[in-house]
Amino acid sequence: MKIKAAVLEEIGRPGPYAKTKPMSISEVDLEGPRSGEVLIKIVAAGLCHSDLSVINGDRPRQMPMVLGHESAGIIQEVGPDVERFQTGDHVISVFVPSCGSCGPCRAGRPALCEPGAAANGQGMLIGGGSRLSRDGEMLYHMTGVSCFATHATVSQNSLVKIDPSIPLDLAALMGCAVLTGAGAVFNTGDVCPGCTTAVVGLGGVGLAAVMAARVAGAEKIVAVDILPEKLKIAQELGATHLIDSSKEGALEELRDLTGGGVDTALDFTGNVSALRFAYDATHRGGTTITAGLPNPKAVLELPAVGLTAEERTLKGSYLGSGVPSRDIPRFLALHAQGRMPVQKLMTEKIRLEDINEGFDRLHAGQAIRLVIDMSD
Repeated sequence: MKIKAAVLEEIGRPGPYAKTKPMSISEVDLEGPRSGEVLIKIVAAGLCHSDLSVINGDRPRQMPMVLGHESAGIIQEVGPDVERFQTGDHVISVFVPSCGSCGPCRAGRPALCEPGAAANGQGMLIGGGSRLSRDGEMLYHMTGVSCFATHATVSQNSLVKIDPSIPLDLAALMGCAVLTGAGAVFNTGDVCPGCTTAVVGLGGVGLAAVMAARVAGAEKIVAVDILPEKLKIAQELGATHLIDSSKEGALEELRDLTGGGVDTALDFTGNVSALRFAYDATHRGGTTITAGLPNPKAVLELPAVGLTAEERTLKGSYLGSGVPSRDIPRFLALHAQGRMPVQKLMTEKIRLEDINEGFDRLHAGQAIRLVIDMSD
């Protein structure tokens, strides 16, 4: 079938993207679902820094590629051997397809699925190959989703079914921003009632972590960023203290506020300097968690003796170390209870045709989450 999609033609084009247009809005061909796959009408898709890191070259990928990994939509067609979904189901996409049978999947860690990671790295679906093409040329998939398009063919293992009463623009944010940020708090972290925590980097993922830390009962939640507007939003979402990390003495200020450092610091920046700030923000015995994705060439240097002599812990968190089919319903329930006001992460709805300008705004820190509205 013919669909409309935002195709990233090449990585590394300079900004402003509204002028250089790294993504073209193209008519492309989409193959229908094969075994274990479904066809989705995309209704809403969020713009994320993970997409931006492909556009600017921090995360090199095969080109040309249809970007997008955070979305919600409605199933239009079901392929053979699909057992968990049917036509008309409302679903959220997840950016790691999990096979269910590899070692990490059997251990309850689907975010580390080995076939899923291999397929994502190749720009293919987990079932093999691409379903996208343009004028006879194959197009690559982003993380098995490629939702900056009117429709997508995806593996059933990339989806979580939700209640149709949930607004799909809000639901889209659950697949990355909330799953990653809140998951890092609840699954990876040691955030607990009465503890102290710092959240470094206040994009959609970091602000979801602020909300989750409040739900977890943290006594002090220190929000850290360089943009006053984001610090203000963090305060509205539950942060108890605000730190502008661009100011001299920011680390010392944080330590003074928390009696020598926090129990747990969470980094969501993709910036090695910010990750080091998060590490240094913890006290002896503290835990640092990072869900940021820096350039593969970036190197973090730490005094190795501190890991032993100070019993420090440094952890990675991918997909919120979560089980999406378990965690997304939990986070939706917290939202329904008013304890995680996810709607406050949504800055504005835009058209697919405005996607390049949208990434300019995201890069400039002028938006938390812009959501492409394809409900028409």
